[in-house]
Amino acid sequence: MIRIHQHSQTVDALNAQGCLLCEQAEFSQALATFDQAIALDSRHCTVWSNRGNALCGLGRYADALAAYDKAVALNPQYHQAWFNRGRLLAEMGAYGNAIESYHRAIALEADPRYLHAKEDIWLKGQLVATV
Repeated sequence: MIRIHQHSQTVDALNAQGCLLCEQAEFSQALATFDQAIALDSRHCTVWSNRGNALCGLGRYADALAAYDKAVALNPQYHQAWFNRGRLLAEMGAYGNAIESYHRAIALEADPRYLHAKEDIWLKGQLVATV
């Protein structure tokens, strides 16, 4: 039982290290760190979502979307992955899909930034539709 706990701490430590690297815009190193964590536990939805963030930082949007999709497949209740997915889809101009992801995030967690993002994407979608 102790080994499992130590293993979990290692995955969590790698995840935290990867997040710090992302904050420092060291996206390649962050991606490698998240990949190490995934090699230890491929079912850790938070690591998959954070891997998506690193991939976004590298401009690898299709890979980032796949990482967010993996995160929500592992845990459909993980609101942060739904939010990240929505943010990426909005960046890609897929406003309808972005709003759908934001709806999922809001249904799971009433975070005010989710509501703001949803309204912003709706407005952008309306502007695009009128052009």
